[in-house]
Amino acid sequence: MLALTSFIDKIYDMDFAVLDFIAENLRSGFLTVLMSFFSFLGDGGWFWIACAVVMLFFKRTRKTGLMMGLALVCGLVLCNLTLKPLVARVRPYDLRPVENMITEPMHDFSFPSGHTIASFEAAIVLLIRDKRFGIPATVLASLIAFSRLYLYVHYPTDVIASIVLGSLLAVFAVWAVNKLYARFEK
Repeated sequence: MLALTSFIDKIYDMDFAVLDFIAENLRSGFLTVLMSFFSFLGDGGWFWIACAVVMLFFKRTRKTGLMMGLALVCGLVLCNLTLKPLVARVRPYDLRPVENMITEPMHDFSFPSGHTIASFEAAIVLLIRDKRFGIPATVLASLIAFSRLYLYVHYPTDVIASIVLGSLLAVFAVWAVNKLYARFEK
C-alpha cells in the first residue's frame, strides 16, 4: 500500500511540474484568449456534435457522421457518466490554488477530460475516414487538450489518458458502424 501511495505521489509531482511550468512560463494575454477559445470549442463537445450532425445531412458524409456520433455517445457514457464519478479525482486548482485563475471553478471531477475525449473521438474518426479533414481536426483536438492544461483545470495524466480513451472509442465506433453498414448492405 505504501508503494502505491508513493507511486501516486510521484504522478502528482510530475503532473504539477508540467502544470506549474505552463502557468509560470507560457501564460500571456494572447495565449490566454486563444486557449480560452479552444477550450470553449470543446465545452460539452458542442463543436464536434455540430460537425457530426451536419455530416448526417449529406449522403457522402453520413457514415462518418454516424461514426462520430457513436464515438461521442460512447465517450459520454463511459467517461463523463461512469469514470468521472467513479474515479472522483479533484481538479488541480483544488489541490494547489492558482493566482489569477483564468476560468470559473468547475463542479465535476478532473479525470477524464471530457473536452479531450470528445475532441479525439471526433478527430480520430475523421483521420481514419479522410486525412484531409482528420489532420486539421487532430491539430484542433490537440489544441483543445492543451488548453485544459493551460487553464489549470486538468492534470497532464488526465489529458493523456483521455487522448488514449478517445482514440480507442473512435476506432471502436468506426469498426461498429462499418459492421452495421456491412450487415444492412447484404
